[in-house]
Amino acid sequence: HHREALPDRILLTSGTGLAGKRRYHREGQLEGRQPGSAWAERSPRSSTTATSAPGEDVWLKWGLLLVPLTAFCLGTWQIQRRKWKLDLIAQLASRLSSEPIPLTLDPMELKELEYRPVKVRGHFDHSKELYILPRSLVDPEREAREAGKLTSHAENGANVITPFYCTELGVTILVNRGFVPKKKLKPETRLKGQIEEEIDLTGVVRLSEKRKPFVPENNIEKNRWHYRDLEAMAKVTGAEPIFIDADFRSTVPGGPIGGQTRVSLRNEHMQYIITW
Repeated sequence: HHREALPDRILLTSGTGLAGKRRYHREGQLEGRQPGSAWAERSPRSSTTATSAPGEDVWLKWGLLLVPLTAFCLGTWQIQRRKWKLDLIAQLASRLSSEPIPLTLDPMELKELEYRPVKVRGHFDHSKELYILPRSLVDPEREAREAGKLTSHAENGANVITPFYCTELGVTILVNRGFVPKKKLKPETRLKGQIEEEIDLTGVVRLSEKRKPFVPENNIEKNRWHYRDLEAMAKVTGAEPIFIDADFRSTVPGGPIGGQTRVSLRNEHMQYIITW
């Protein structure tokens, strides 16, 4: 009896063990979803992630390579642009020293003549002066002395724009006679310099300019101009929208100081080169 019972117990225990193993295997599949389990490492999802990781690394490497490559290309382009701009500034500056030519009235030709010296003959109409301000005196010698200094001692004032009737052409143009300090802004303070007779005048052609950021609008009613708007100036004075800067030789005692032409083009390429 005991012999028969013992195998039964063994069989029962053995059966329970198999069932337990099967139950453990089934529960292990459920419990294997916990983080860090062996099942999770063998799951299809983990296999997909592991497979896609090398592809993501390739794209990341290409992305990191493109950043310095793009910056290098942009920096090189800015170097070329800066050289072109400096050459253009030098070319325009060289025009100032060229021989003056007779002023043309052709608008298309005038567009190609900025900074080109021209010569005219006629007389001023001082009753219609305009003032571009604030302006500082263009003085190459002083600027050379103060080069590199943090502060400048340039005097502030205005440029006097006066209608000039060209007797040979039969038209009135606008002439920037030059700089006057603020205390000499009113014409009655510089009567000695108000030329009345007919003269020969040399100056450089200037075109209309757009208002720069932070520059105030022109106040036509108060005769306060902050940038060259040739159409508006011509309308106020009855002149043609033709503008020249009188050269330094036009200066007379008590009058505006001529030669107030500064060759300036926006040139920010060096800062872009450093940025890139």
